[in-house]
Parts: sequence; structure tokens; C-alpha cells
Amino acid sequence: MTVHLEVADGVGTLRLDRPPMNALDVATQDRLKELAEEATRRDDVRAVVIYGGEKVFAAGADIKEMQVMDHAAMIPRARALQDSFTAVARIPKPVVAAVTGYALGGGCELALCADFRIAGDDARLGQPEILLGLIPGAGGTQRLSRLIGPSKAKDLIFTGRQVKADEALALGLVDRVVPAAEVYEQAHAWAARLAKGPAIALRAAKEAIDTGLETDIETGLAVERNWFAGLFATEDRERGMRSFVEEGPGKAKFL
Repeated sequence: MTVHLEVADGVGTLRLDRPPMNALDVATQDRLKELAEEATRRDDVRAVVIYGGEKVFAAGADIKEMQVMDHAAMIPRARALQDSFTAVARIPKPVVAAVTGYALGGGCELALCADFRIAGDDARLGQPEILLGLIPGAGGTQRLSRLIGPSKAKDLIFTGRQVKADEALALGLVDRVVPAAEVYEQAHAWAARLAKGPAIALRAAKEAIDTGLETDIETGLAVERNWFAGLFATEDRERGMRSFVEEGPGKAKFL
């Protein structure tokens, strides 16, 4: 298998494993969707890390595989490609991408599906599809522009250029840069901390934010309002408020 789901202490690691560059071929895309849906279902997975290993996150699609595909073959495959990445983006739990080495094309688009991105100081990110006479097809034109703004996204997509970790941080493409050897450790720590939080409230926060970014503010406010009121029916809300009153802020322990 080219993707594995490893679970420990409430954190599920979606580990890409297709040496040497974790090229995202059709089998890897389909396996990624399968495991993202499994991580969504499993109660023992409360947060997720996406990781490609110590040397590379994912260097993009399998170009040799795509080269032999014509228009008729790509029509259904393009939908399947987007569906696999959307399955990751819609995991209703905190998701962090641990980016080492290259995250290009589909690799960059996969990192964009996470809620938070921690990059090694050796990371290089970009959307080089234009250099192949293509555009990003796994959500890059949409998620990148929402994350860093349309002008900056157009610069990266129009030129196909790669950016180093420091520029990616300045652009807002990644959220933290750390020594390469510490990427997974820090990503896992971020996920583990949130895995101890109130699962339903975290799901509500993610859905409200993501829905609001995809629609008008009135719809976003309605989603927020409904989730906010609905959380008053949860045990986590009772536990959190009781702990606040009896012990002070930040001491609640959630199941």
C-alpha cells in the first residue's frame, strides 16, 4: 500500500509511502480517499497528521502515468482526483500537514487540504502544472487562492515557480517553519494537544469556518449559530463550563 493510517494516542498519521518521491498516482489517490474516510469514521482518531516521511512530502502527480491519458480518460479521473483530496479536506477533525522536502503540484494541493501546515526549513512548495501546459487539478486554484489571496496564488500558478520555506511562511502558505528533523514531532504534538480537546466543538468550529469561506456571510453565520446552540446539548459543554466555574479556565479534561 502506498498510504498507511497509523493511530496512536488519538492521533492518526496518514503516511504517504511511495518512494522515492511519493508521486501521487491513481492508486495512491484512491487509497488516500479510502483512509481519509476511515479516519473520519474512527472514534479513536481525534486529530490527523499528513506526512510523507523525512525526505519528501509529495513531489506531485505521476507524470508518466498521466502522459498516456487522453481527454476521455481524464474526464472521470479528474473528478476522482478532486474527490480524494476533498475527502482529506473534509475530515471533521483537526488536520496538520507535516511538510518536508518537496511539496509540489498535487503534493502542495494535499498540504492545502490541512487546517495547519508545519514545514521543515528544507521544504519547497509550488504549483508547477503550468510548465506542463496544465493547471492545478486537485483543488489548487481554489484552496490556494482562498488561503493566500488571488494575486499571490496567481503568481505561483502562472509562473509555476517553487518557493522555499521562508517565502512560503511569508506568503501564508505554511504556518510554521522548524528544523527539518523536527517536522513530524512538532506536527504530532500539535495534533496530540487538540486530540485531547472537545471533539464535537472542534468539529463545529472547523465546519463553521470552512463553510463560511465557501459561501456568503449570512449562511456562515447561520451555520455558526446552529452549531453554537447545538453544543449546549453536549457533555463536553457541561464538563467545560463546570470546570471553568469550579477550577478556573483551561483545566477541563474532555473524553
